[in-house]
Amino acid sequence: MSVLIVIPARGGSKGIPRKNLRSLCGKPLLYYSINTALGCCREADVVVDSDDEEILMMASKLGAEVNRRPERLSGDAVTLDPVIYNAYVEMKERTGRDYDIIVTMQPTSPLLKASSLEMGIRMLKESPDLETVLSVTEERKLSWRKEGDKFLPNYEKRVNRQQLPSEFKETGGFFITKSSVITEKSRIGKNVSVVPLEGKEAIDIDTYEDWALCEYYLRHKTVLIVVSGYREIGLGHVYRQLQIASNILDHRLVFLVDKKSALGMEVIASYNYDVRMQSCEDIAEDIAKLSPDAVISDILDTTEDYMGKLARMGVSTINFEDLGSGAEMANAVINALYPERKVLKNHYFGHEYFCPRDEFLFTPDKMIEEDVKRVLLSFGGVDPSNLTEKVLDSIYDFCVDNRIAVDVVLGLGYEVGHDLSRFEKANIYRNIKNMSEFMFNADIVFTSAGRTVYEIACIGTPAIIMAQNEREMTHFFANAQNGFINMGLGVNVTSEHILETFAELVDDFDERKYMNELMLSRDIRKGRERVISIIREVITG
Repeated sequence: MSVLIVIPARGGSKGIPRKNLRSLCGKPLLYYSINTALGCCREADVVVDSDDEEILMMASKLGAEVNRRPERLSGDAVTLDPVIYNAYVEMKERTGRDYDIIVTMQPTSPLLKASSLEMGIRMLKESPDLETVLSVTEERKLSWRKEGDKFLPNYEKRVNRQQLPSEFKETGGFFITKSSVITEKSRIGKNVSVVPLEGKEAIDIDTYEDWALCEYYLRHKTVLIVVSGYREIGLGHVYRQLQIASNILDHRLVFLVDKKSALGMEVIASYNYDVRMQSCEDIAEDIAKLSPDAVISDILDTTEDYMGKLARMGVSTINFEDLGSGAEMANAVINALYPERKVLKNHYFGHEYFCPRDEFLFTPDKMIEEDVKRVLLSFGGVDPSNLTEKVLDSIYDFCVDNRIAVDVVLGLGYEVGHDLSRFEKANIYRNIKNMSEFMFNADIVFTSAGRTVYEIACIGTPAIIMAQNEREMTHFFANAQNGFINMGLGVNVTSEHILETFAELVDDFDERKYMNELMLSRDIRKGRERVISIIREVITG
């Protein structure tokens, strides 16, 4: 079924002069309705009908077709019925298309979502008997009417609001009708249904107060952070998004974790953020229920299906570490860890886009000492390969013999069943909050190839890297050019090789100093500013 979306936009607004062209959060009011219409359904033709040359010019620049309204339909007393019918006839002759559905969209509803408009069109398509669908708001209020000089109640008995019958008030959002019932005098068929709009979506700008409220909502958005964090992939995604969240204070934040991420949910909840767990089979349905304005996805590779559903919701999208088929559909992709397969617009990758936590920003640079007195083992929040025990078993006796203190930091997800009690002289810590101090105090660090390598590079402590899995092997920053000794996949490294590598580094002051210089030269600390700037730009459009 072919669809025509008509946006009527007169130039002679009285309440707010030149309303349709005035700037609302940096864009003309007309922009929002055109953008929603174009993002709703691909088969639709979108036309702006106006008597004003400037409006027609701007509409064309914004991607819509234009239709010049005849003078006979440009007066203040003319209703929309003949205007829409005329635009329908003109477009039908111009395009040669037999439109099945005619949509009227007022430019004064800038907060209307494409998903709501799409719902109304779908209702009309899927119901053969339905002829008209309107956007409405539901109200339950005690109301009065005036007859002559008297005010009379529209109710027989005063009751609580919940006991009142529902009244449905039309908004300017959309008025959808089948072409078979549209005439110069009417756009309403006999069988009518409605799409109720709630909250900000229902605002129809008539006054300066309405305008100010729209500006507030356009600036103050709901940002949904969809994140994964469980034993197999670790908690790095969760901690990164907690860091991002701490820098977004002017928008409402909600976290959503997938069904496997009970551990991630526990961590997020400990920071007192609003966090939900996936309840639907398709997480996109959970996202739709939360009605966000922007979605940050930190769930590794996305699919075209997932990103397509977000696009149909009309939300802005920012993805992290996304090498999936859906990545090209995001408004921005930020990838500090993995090399990109091809150059894409709005894809930001490399160490310049790592987001260090405050503790690393304000820790001084590491000064390398000739003698190694302390070593740190930290393999992330989960350590699924138990590299902690493997390395500790390899270097423990050497450290004891050479009076090198051993600090072991275990994450929240490290299996309690792993027994490290035989390493009596090792200092065992779990889920600490001051990792930067441990890194700074260490002379050498053993860690995996995830985000921790960037944190170490902020400080400059020489580090030996062992990857947890094949995916970590593709992390391009943890290499010799950036000051790291990378031993490859941890499960394949022998205990003898671990000890040999460690002992050589302990004895080589010059190598440790050079590793320190390479790390600090990468200036990792400015990455967070870059990432937050990108996210803010996408959120605000």
